[in-house]
Amino acid sequence: MGEPNQRRLYQVWQGSNKFLCGGRLIFGPDAGSLFLSTVLIVAPLVGLCCQCITKMNSISSEKQVLGLPVLTATIVLGLADLAFLLMTSSRDPGIVPRNARPPESCGGGDEEGVAGDVTTPSAEWVTAASPHLRLPRSKDVAVNGCVVKVKYCDTCLLYRPPRASHCSICNNCVHKFDHHCPWVGQCIGLRNYRFFFLFISTSTLLCVYVFVVSWLNIVAHKDGNDGSLLKSMAGEPLSVVLIVYTFVSVWFVGGLTVFHLYLMSTNQTTYENFRYRYDKKENPYNRGALSNIAEVFCAGIPPSMNNFRSWVAPPPLEEPDDVGGQLPPRNGADLTGGVKEKVDLEMGRNGGIIPAILRGLDYDEMEKNDVSVHIKDRGAAPAAPDPFMAGRWHNEDCESTPTAVSHHVNSERL
Repeated sequence: MGEPNQRRLYQVWQGSNKFLCGGRLIFGPDAGSLFLSTVLIVAPLVGLCCQCITKMNSISSEKQVLGLPVLTATIVLGLADLAFLLMTSSRDPGIVPRNARPPESCGGGDEEGVAGDVTTPSAEWVTAASPHLRLPRSKDVAVNGCVVKVKYCDTCLLYRPPRASHCSICNNCVHKFDHHCPWVGQCIGLRNYRFFFLFISTSTLLCVYVFVVSWLNIVAHKDGNDGSLLKSMAGEPLSVVLIVYTFVSVWFVGGLTVFHLYLMSTNQTTYENFRYRYDKKENPYNRGALSNIAEVFCAGIPPSMNNFRSWVAPPPLEEPDDVGGQLPPRNGADLTGGVKEKVDLEMGRNGGIIPAILRGLDYDEMEKNDVSVHIKDRGAAPAAPDPFMAGRWHNEDCESTPTAVSHHVNSERL
């Protein structure tokens, strides 16, 4: 058991994922689309099963195609398809763990080829909290004798591994990122691509199976309708609906299966195929069709790099920044996020730091009430003034504006 102030990793995960069963199942933010996909799969199978049960209970002497064997095969294929769908959508696709801070090894030297204080086109500020830290936006990595560029991810604060990309929907970097599939509500990556391919190929097989069985059922009743195919179709309206439905669906899932069979045999991902066009340059990952296919189905699935059920301690409180001889903030001033904010009371551009007492004041309401504070003795400080009032200050000879109040506050701090 963890300590009372500890939480599990999935409870503080910064991605957009949804977790179930205490972090054992991980879904994408659009996991609701699973319901639609399940209905599209189950609905025609239920219709075919109902037909099989009706034909089995019929006392007609006509030859029946729909019987117990068809019913059994329909249930087995349907359950297999739903299982592959769930295994695709409910597992970690290969999420790369985030860094809590940028890689500091690149900040003070030239380990990545860019010095910390040199401005180059390939280096940019990484974070306002560490203005001295610069990192190259990409670096070269050797893969199978070929040079591959890997990019720095500003969200995950790391250099992405080769073939990894950041999914804007799940807000994670994913190993061997293929695409984000809205039908399964999950990214497709290194750890679930096998099940995704089995899902779409099984869906294609189901469409072909239901299409063929429905046609055979219509043809079997043609003799009982004077050899007329149209009369037989009119007598089996559910079979006609299933034929139309599966004919339209097979173009989508079948085309997707053929496309991914090509990608798998050439060891590409959908992202790489559309972005890099390996047909126009060398693919460093291609090892031949058989080896590429064996890599998908025969190689072991690597374990997840994130233990979402592990206990994590709360982040430590940041100490005031006193580097360089600077004194810690006084009078309750707070350095939000450890970064000095350049904020002005009205314009947001003055160099002072807002004290905590100024935060949350409703200046519009003060302006509306037009509160006036009269100072009778110019040489003596007022007994109990509110120096943060946004109304006008009057005395016998002068009138101070809210801008003057800001300068008055800054002079008091000095």
